[in-house]
Amino acid sequence: MILQLFPLWAILLSLLAFFMPGLFIDLKAQIVPLLTVIMLAMGLTLSPRDFINVAKNGKALGVGVLLQFIVMPVAAWLVAHLMGFDTELTVGMLLVGSVAGGTASNVMCYLAKGDVALSISMTALSTLIGVVLTPVLVSAMIGQSVDVPVMGMLMSLIKIVFVPVALGVVVNALSPRWIHKALPALPYVSMIAIVLIIATVVALSADKLADIGLPVAVAVILHNSIGLLLGYWVTRLLGFDTKVCRTIAFEVGLQNSGLATALAVKFFTPMAALPGTLFSVWHNVSGSLLASYWSKRPLQDMTKIEDEAAQQGPAVG
Repeated sequence: MILQLFPLWAILLSLLAFFMPGLFIDLKAQIVPLLTVIMLAMGLTLSPRDFINVAKNGKALGVGVLLQFIVMPVAAWLVAHLMGFDTELTVGMLLVGSVAGGTASNVMCYLAKGDVALSISMTALSTLIGVVLTPVLVSAMIGQSVDVPVMGMLMSLIKIVFVPVALGVVVNALSPRWIHKALPALPYVSMIAIVLIIATVVALSADKLADIGLPVAVAVILHNSIGLLLGYWVTRLLGFDTKVCRTIAFEVGLQNSGLATALAVKFFTPMAALPGTLFSVWHNVSGSLLASYWSKRPLQDMTKIEDEAAQQGPAVG
């Protein structure tokens, strides 16, 4: 129940941070360490076997990762320009769009009767690829107007993402019994860390949030919706079954926005961290709602209905 109410805790702490920013501002220096803890927790849930699954789901995995790093960055750029965002917010949107899929996708995939092994493999692979692609994509898409510290971001991503994830995998492989006992506590650790990161960013931007919060929220909802829709329907059109389509939809639409937030604070401004902050809250809400809906739709029935609709073609008149 506590984990299911994650969006509520995020909203409540965000409101507290907005009205009493002094409680959280001093935590700014802890954003990166908190994110490192989250990535370590993710690594502890992975095993070498999860990476072996990459070979078993080669086609679906390749399509999913490709969509991850094409759909979300391009959608972020388009939405930011559609909303007329300034450079700071555009950078924030691009950071959200260019990071890997979030660990929340694994949970939503499980609830929606998707392919959990594929979900974990995609999250792990996109996380490792994102270490290089995230700074490169942001630098390429933002243009000459901003000096993006590509090498600095690359080194930080290695420290924040690659090292703790790899360490977690190694510890899991060497001490599976210990990890099995600790496993139930890891989601709570991650949730607390994410909520604290969100509250800290809200506190740092409290003076401007009232003026720009609504447009950024609209942009985040559009961005997330595009990812979920295209993640599902592109794979559906490519002939994948419903189970895989659900999985890839979550992997594409649910981002590691905590990482985007941490990178924005470290290399840019608290304002650039706002899209990541709002995305962290919203994608858990939208993901939960979609997972709940899909969980009530049997996979076989959905596949049959969709295949029949495809054979009949679009309705006329």
